[in-house]
Amino acid sequence: MKAVFDYPRSLKDTPFHFCPGCHHGLIHRLVAEAIDAHGLQNDCIGVASVGCSVFMYNYFDVDVVEAPHGRAPAVATGVKRVHPDKIVFSIQGDGDLAAIGTAEIIHTANRGENITIIFVNNTTYGMTGGQMAPTTLLGQVTTTSPYGRQFQQDGYPIRMAEMLATLEGSAYVARVAVDRPANLKKAKRSIRDAFRMQKEGLGFSFVEVLSACPTDWKMSPLDACKRVGEEMVPYFPLGVYKEREAADHL
Repeated sequence: MKAVFDYPRSLKDTPFHFCPGCHHGLIHRLVAEAIDAHGLQNDCIGVASVGCSVFMYNYFDVDVVEAPHGRAPAVATGVKRVHPDKIVFSIQGDGDLAAIGTAEIIHTANRGENITIIFVNNTTYGMTGGQMAPTTLLGQVTTTSPYGRQFQQDGYPIRMAEMLATLEGSAYVARVAVDRPANLKKAKRSIRDAFRMQKEGLGFSFVEVLSACPTDWKMSPLDACKRVGEEMVPYFPLGVYKEREAADHL
């Protein structure tokens, strides 16, 4: 019988600990499928950030290094420079990457470090109680914005993909979503492309993934998926913002 669906080799068969409806599991699968597709499992090193994504070492069957809060791109840079023949990646949340880790992600991209960052944007600090994040939408209620985010006091949600795409060192920058099957297919393609860019030595690759957090949003998983499409996508448009061709890197 022909197999049409199988468990990724790069994922461990371990109980799922994320909240019901959380999209981290989907994102893990897409990353693992990309690693498998490129045959990278034995040549891959992950860097665990701080936040809901920290437990990647429990899920991925690859070597993983722990990083301090926000410093995953810096740690990944060090790992890649010591092991330039390895594929180095990290999965970071919006609080980790776009708040305490802003300097690290911007300068890593600007230097064109040949690593891959998967950025999970769920507009909240998921692990620590649902506080306002740099990506929290205007009007969104969180534990630290009980009346909704106001630009006069809190500023505007940061569009990380657009910002990083302007930097000369970035080779591939895309924003995807995992709220429905059609978007999942596009996300799968973009994550594979991001790993391919690193494999070909073209520079820094970055995929932002719009993701649901039903627990902190106080929504059902179905309503949380609807929110991604109806509220997040209009402010964070999907698409490939930058893709370097091999000739551009000469």
